[in-house]
Amino acid sequence: MISLSINGKTLKADAAPDTPLLWVLRDSLHLTGTKFGCGIAQCGACTVHLDGEPVRSCVTPASAARGKKVTTIEAIGATRAGKAVQAAWIKNDVPQCGYCQSGQIMSAAALLAKNRAPSDADIDAAMSGNICRCGTYNQIRAAIKDAAAGVKGA
Repeated sequence: MISLSINGKTLKADAAPDTPLLWVLRDSLHLTGTKFGCGIAQCGACTVHLDGEPVRSCVTPASAARGKKVTTIEAIGATRAGKAVQAAWIKNDVPQCGYCQSGQIMSAAALLAKNRAPSDADIDAAMSGNICRCGTYNQIRAAIKDAAAGVKGA
């Protein structure tokens, strides 16, 4: 049994400490917004925040989350940056298939929580580990810029 702080609640899961956080979230706790993409931390679909930092949950053991705050896509809209990103994603009609979008949003929200005026280079660096098979990169960049304006103005 492992106890974790997820989205502001202490939750317990019947999982071994070395179980990837992704599977604890999806299979044990039924938080299915975080997606499985590649399983080797290359695509970013499984991105969650661990104490505000974006991490790939497919390779992060659940034990690494003990004593830390885990935020998933289900709760990112409760943060100022997350709310701004979600609104900008809708405004810019970012998703096509949508599969990668929870990871994209998590990475973008982490960027804007630290940097309210990211340059193109900052956006590229923050989003470089997130792959979109549909190729919505131009819409993603536009949405991050719109979200930054919303976060700055808030």
